[in-house]
Amino acid sequence: MAERVAEIYSLLIPLVDGRLIIPRSCVAEVVGFQAPSEMAGAPPWYIGTLPWSGRHVPLVSFEGACGQSIPPASGRSRIVVFHCIGTRVEAGFFGIVSQGFPQLVRVSSDVVRPDNSRVFSERSPIICQIRMVNETPWVPDLERLEDLIADETRAA
Repeated sequence: MAERVAEIYSLLIPLVDGRLIIPRSCVAEVVGFQAPSEMAGAPPWYIGTLPWSGRHVPLVSFEGACGQSIPPASGRSRIVVFHCIGTRVEAGFFGIVSQGFPQLVRVSSDVVRPDNSRVFSERSPIICQIRMVNETPWVPDLERLEDLIADETRAA
């Protein structure tokens, strides 16, 4: 019989108006912000490509992918490099600009509850919002985000 996981190590990734929560295992590395190489013809949320670990990794603004304005990078900005879930993004990784250093948290069913106070469109790269203690982070749809990145990479 499979053992039930009691806790999941997760990261809270700061954005301008909220935070994302993702399992720690989805992240390859968190690096300091560096200006990416722009990609001609890409939408504004697709910031460009970033040299990382011998690859050219797509870099996106999560806020921009949600239709919000894209925040400027600051001295606190970081890049969170994600492992791809699927195979459509050629590099196998992609980066999201974070507005600060992600915070490691342990998440269990004791501290997490659904929060239906916000509804997200079907096209949004957000699955839902949850409540944990005094936080209401968003659960990103990483597969949807990868599809958006792959579509734009192919179009450019």
